Amino acid sequence: MPKTFTELYETLKGTISFAVCFALLFNIWNGQNVFFRRYGLNDSRTVFLNGTLLFTVVIYVYPLKFLAGLVFFENSYTLNGQSHEMIKAVQVPLLMVIYGLGFTFINILFCLMYGNAIKHKDDLKLTALEVFITKTEIGINLILTIIGITAMLLSWFLPIAYAGQSGVFYMVIPIAYFIWFSYRGKKSRKLFGI
Repeated sequence: MPKTFTELYETLKGTISFAVCFALLFNIWNGQNVFFRRYGLNDSRTVFLNGTLLFTVVIYVYPLKFLAGLVFFENSYTLNGQSHEMIKAVQVPLLMVIYGLGFTFINILFCLMYGNAIKHKDDLKLTALEVFITKTEIGINLILTIIGITAMLLSWFLPIAYAGQSGVFYMVIPIAYFIWFSYRGKKSRKLFGI
């Protein structure tokens, strides 16, 4: 509980970065929720992949919150009334790689979970349309994996002064979603009339 207005103000400043983190984590949870509602798998491989996903998300929270704070607080935080630097320029490439590893690994885990659903398509009695949707979910997660790997490579190979700009590459995600799901919609209408 903040004891002074300054402490309260510093706490409330984190609300925007917390909201960004929450939105990203909510998106991961929603992906997991959709998967289990759609397939209801409870085999050992799914349990292992889901456990690994949860473990990764718990660890991913820290770099995600730090990165969001860095963006919204312009590389400074206040402690006991003193302003301090959050990160040195030489540390930025490693931060972006750490963030990218979490992002990439989460998408790889979703690929594996959907791939496992395809292996169980007969047990799940998936229709041709459901198999198609499952394969396109693997596709979008592979695209997101490529985006994460590319952003990590950019952060590592750009000059140190620009390494943080590699995060801008994640802005490709909405474009990738639009293109991929437009493709899926057209193909679905062509194959299934839906």
